[in-house]
Amino acid sequence: MIAGAIIQGTAQGINAFMGGRVMMGFGNSLAQIASPMLLTEIAHPQHRGRLTAVYNCLWNVGAIIVSWLSFGTNYIHNDWSWRIPAILQALPSVIQIIFIWWIPESPRYLVAKDKSDQALSILARYHANGNAQHPTVQFEYREIRETIKLEMESQANSSYLDFFRTKGNRYRLVVLLSLGLFSQWSGNAIISNFASTLYDQAGVTDSNSKFGLSGGQMILSLIVSVTMATLVDRWGRRPMFLASTGGMFGVFIFWTLCAGLYGEHGSPGANYAMIFFIWLFSFFYSFAWSGLLVGYAIEILPYKLRAKGLMVLNIMIQAALCLNVYANPVAFEAFGLKHSWKLYVIYTCWIFCELAFVYFMYVETKGPTLEELAKVIDGDEAAVARLNLEQVEKEVAIETHDVPQKV
Repeated sequence: MIAGAIIQGTAQGINAFMGGRVMMGFGNSLAQIASPMLLTEIAHPQHRGRLTAVYNCLWNVGAIIVSWLSFGTNYIHNDWSWRIPAILQALPSVIQIIFIWWIPESPRYLVAKDKSDQALSILARYHANGNAQHPTVQFEYREIRETIKLEMESQANSSYLDFFRTKGNRYRLVVLLSLGLFSQWSGNAIISNFASTLYDQAGVTDSNSKFGLSGGQMILSLIVSVTMATLVDRWGRRPMFLASTGGMFGVFIFWTLCAGLYGEHGSPGANYAMIFFIWLFSFFYSFAWSGLLVGYAIEILPYKLRAKGLMVLNIMIQAALCLNVYANPVAFEAFGLKHSWKLYVIYTCWIFCELAFVYFMYVETKGPTLEELAKVIDGDEAAVARLNLEQVEKEVAIETHDVPQKV
């Protein structure tokens, strides 16, 4: 990503600039897979849900910074108006490459590579202030070790074909594909990519007013998504997905009505109502989809399929984004600004299908450890250690008990 940013910022032609974009996209794809996996696997079980949910919400921070930076450099009347934002894309990666040396390795990765002592040390340091004999640490360590051992025994090497070999893995694949598709096809891409067109439809044509509305909407999304992410372990994943998707469905009904009233009849006030529903849609989308998209995907995947599953998710996201970029402009042109409500009818029906799918297919993942979550999906066939926390506590107490010496 650093190299890609430098190439973009110093490009003397469109070909070099596009080459830098490709390099940036390649590096970003790797980061999107590695970062949430590492965060999830080193997080304390009590904090896992909140941390992974907050992680994906922070994309809004980057979006806000880039928006205001680009707004400021827009007043520079030379090439530096675009070179500065392009070069500054390297800054987060520079910060990351400096501090990565202080980030611990995943205990699950270390166990899989026969470095169990290092794994136990990391669990003890970050989950029990260095106490390797703490019952929680011992339970996590033994469960990770036994579960990975079972996974390795069942199949030495994993492949993408594993997603088709068991009922549980087929379910995981379907949910992963739905996460990637729904996260981009719920109408949010219209707001992200065609905000200017939407505000034109609502009668807002001034560029500064559009920028202010878009900037305020991103700030709202950040506040809502982070707030909801901190409540994910209290409310649960499934209720939040249902509330978010149901809210988007309801908003699109009224958004479509207002677009029709203003476009077809010029009804006074309908244009301002459209702006309100655009913001309200962002509220409901941020309620769950911003934070739970990656976190939920990681939770339903076993260790051996975790990286491959995230790759499937990201491929689906990018495919959906590509289709949005090419299909929505065609739809807007075909229907015209006055009849854009017809496009919104399609989205309304689609979001209803999403709501039904979420209701029948998304299971609750709140509570269990990453290893225990396999039981939720695979049932008795789950390749997971069968440990009892109370038994582990007794064994740890016996091992750490000081036996008085005989005199």
